[in-house]
Amino acid sequence: MTSALTLVNISLEYPDGGSTLKALDSVDLAVRRGEFLSLVGPSGSGKSSLLAVAATLVKPTAGLVVIDGQDVSALKDAERTELRRDKVGIIFQQPNLLPALTAVEQLLIREHLRGNPLKDARLKAGELLDVVGLSGASHKRPHQLSGGQRQRVNIARALMGSPTVLLVDEPTAALDHERSDSIVRLLRRVTDEFRTATVMVTHDTEFLPLTDAVATMRDGRISRAAVPSAQPS
Repeated sequence: MTSALTLVNISLEYPDGGSTLKALDSVDLAVRRGEFLSLVGPSGSGKSSLLAVAATLVKPTAGLVVIDGQDVSALKDAERTELRRDKVGIIFQQPNLLPALTAVEQLLIREHLRGNPLKDARLKAGELLDVVGLSGASHKRPHQLSGGQRQRVNIARALMGSPTVLLVDEPTAALDHERSDSIVRLLRRVTDEFRTATVMVTHDTEFLPLTDAVATMRDGRISRAAVPSAQPS
């Protein structure tokens, strides 16, 4: 099966005083649709840099980023923005919801900016809030939602564009164990149901068995580990 996200020989360098800092060093990675990959490693190992490159938010110094068969390096800035909007869903560590908007409006604002009919968008937003277990909270504002519920809105918002690739940065960092477990299980279900190629940066190794594979980063390099032995019930 063709990979939905492919990184080929990716390097990323930053100026660092009089020298150069290599954040990513010859990274290769391929994730298929319907695959849930965990990305682990110590702080400063390059995990966030990899997500930023995969999300097309940062151009690599060298290498290829291919999303759904399209070489990102061949695109102009406007085309890259369009591809990110249509093909990539990003779930940040902090949901960053707009305080004045309800849960359903958080999803609708994206479609409004895309110029899509709000009638169709409202139907889809309602369906996605139902998928993430928030059908009864669609008219609540962020301060009325728990941390776990805000993260669920964040996930639903990322799915509004029907992305091929779903990139998730430490989704459980601010949550307790019970809410963390429910969020990772939700991501597992979303990956299966929507057939996204999902990459999750996480420090919670306890939840790795819920994913299909684990990649470990250290000093800007990546290695693919064995598939987790079992998925907890």
